[in-house]
Amino acid sequence: MTSFGIDQLLQSNPYWKKQRIALVTNQAATTNTYIPSRKALLDAGFNICRLFSPEHGLDIRGADGAKMKDGTDNLTGLPVISLYSEKLAPAAADLKGIDLVLFDIPDIGCRFYTYLWTLTHVLEACGHYGKKLVILDRPNPISGNLALAEGPVLDEQHCTSFIGRWAIPLRHSCTFGELALYFNEIKGLEASVEVITCNGWKRNMFQPDWQLQFVPTSPAMNNFQSALLYPGLGLLEATNISEGRGTPTPFSRIGAPWFNPKLFAKYFKVPGIRTQAVTFIPAESKYQQEPCQGISISVAAPYQIPSVSIGLLLIKQMYDLFPRDFQWKPYPTLVNPTGNQHLDKLLGIPDTETLFDYTLSDFEKTIRQITDTGSWQQAISPFLLY
Repeated sequence: MTSFGIDQLLQSNPYWKKQRIALVTNQAATTNTYIPSRKALLDAGFNICRLFSPEHGLDIRGADGAKMKDGTDNLTGLPVISLYSEKLAPAAADLKGIDLVLFDIPDIGCRFYTYLWTLTHVLEACGHYGKKLVILDRPNPISGNLALAEGPVLDEQHCTSFIGRWAIPLRHSCTFGELALYFNEIKGLEASVEVITCNGWKRNMFQPDWQLQFVPTSPAMNNFQSALLYPGLGLLEATNISEGRGTPTPFSRIGAPWFNPKLFAKYFKVPGIRTQAVTFIPAESKYQQEPCQGISISVAAPYQIPSVSIGLLLIKQMYDLFPRDFQWKPYPTLVNPTGNQHLDKLLGIPDTETLFDYTLSDFEKTIRQITDTGSWQQAISPFLLY
């Protein structure tokens, strides 16, 4: 059974245990026996004085893209400062009297999942204010196999946002500890960073291989298959097609009131992916309380699925099959209030909507080019911990 950085820390007695500690965390961060990290640390005598929380809030119940307020943690009584509000990074006043910052938040291995960028803001703040940062590392649930990494690599000149600040592939195949070490070096942040590594994890493992149940990381990320498909199916946010938010299987169930599942299934054939026609009524987000026709997606071979390529091909098929109904749609959030150019921000490269005007054969060639990760494996290699 895999153990996380939090489990390794709880077995040790670091010199800083009684120092004043701020913990960046949420309810998804638990030990491998499912105890919330913040409670486990307090019970073990760590001097946690303050909590910081990312998007979705400490309780991971906040709606996607919705501003989160400061508050008090019902579990521990500790004050909670939101890093998904008017500010995305800790301010000087937030770190006053704090000796050390602990970071423990699970990731799902996708660049536009915002917890990574909260980590980078905390990393910058720790460098700027001279606070030591200790990262309690966690495995990448969709594997650390760099052969499965997929681009595009983000274009920092044109597409930097809070769903992609810096140049890494869309599916990066790394842990937060590795990415923090990488960014600290290449961005010259000069933070004092320590990573407490996982135990029993190998890079080719996927979350089911950990022999642990999947702990939901946000409202729409409630199972392993959703995480596996999210780097591709999350791109549907930029369209008028439901990506399954508000259903039991987000990112594994897609559709719209006008969708024709039989026609779509005739053309969408991808090895390792099975589809089935379904009718569903989303409880939230697009088409809330409206009956939708669609498909459910199941993955037959998770170890071979190129999620980003599949998502792009799926959108292309919809674009071609339903020209009168398919639309690009803004996706307003706290960090992008207009919601404009959302596909560019998700993919990390400019003018992405024009790609879908290509013929299918030219589109497929282009997708092979843009999902290439270039020199990523070579660049990240010195910072790999496993």
